[in-house]
Amino acid sequence: MLEIENLHASINGKEILKGVNLVIREGEVHALMGQNGAGKSTLSNVIVGHPAYEVTQGSIRFNGKDLLALKPEERAHEGIFLSFQQPVEIPGVSMVNFMRAALNAKRKYQGLEPLAAGEFLKMMREKRKIVELDNKLANRSVNEGFSGGEKKRNEIFQMAMLEPTLSILDETDSGLDVDALRIVAEGFNKLRTPQTSAMVITHYQRLLDYLKPDVIHVLLNGKIVKTGGPELAMEIEKKGFDWIKEEAGL
Repeated sequence: MLEIENLHASINGKEILKGVNLVIREGEVHALMGQNGAGKSTLSNVIVGHPAYEVTQGSIRFNGKDLLALKPEERAHEGIFLSFQQPVEIPGVSMVNFMRAALNAKRKYQGLEPLAAGEFLKMMREKRKIVELDNKLANRSVNEGFSGGEKKRNEIFQMAMLEPTLSILDETDSGLDVDALRIVAEGFNKLRTPQTSAMVITHYQRLLDYLKPDVIHVLLNGKIVKTGGPELAMEIEKKGFDWIKEEAGL
């Protein structure tokens, strides 16, 4: 599904990614761990096409297509979704209008007719239940006045509505209490299918306990320096990253 080869990327002339190689196949959940400043969020932003980042070398292919040749909105329409570390508020734009515009833009890209109002509202009701999103929140402006947990829950709701094939969760667990984390994680798990994949960026084992990733990667100094199974995250929880840095000669 996603193939990244020798990816180098910079921001404001400073190189952050220094040769990332990564393959995510259909149905797989990969966790990306590493210290602050290692390049985890940079990688997610480069995948979705954030204009502040410049790719200087390497390639990204998504379902066989050259992702770097596509605009950010085209990448989204192709099935890539990013859950932000700090979701933004959009005052004056209702959740209903926002989601309807986003969903119908994707349908237009796919050559499909817009959803009728009744079908759309029915779909919203069904998806809200998955992440236990209160109807009052769904009828307000996007994220305006939402708590941290409500914003993250709203992001998973948006993911449910757009039905991406690759979801990137960038520190979705930051700032969440135990109950909010459980609801967000359970919502994510309900949306998993054998055809969908995800990359989860986190510092903590607690989110991985819920999501049960297939593969763990450690990104340090702009490169993936270690890959393993779920046991690798447990080891990092106990010992930190210093032993991996020594092993990698960093």
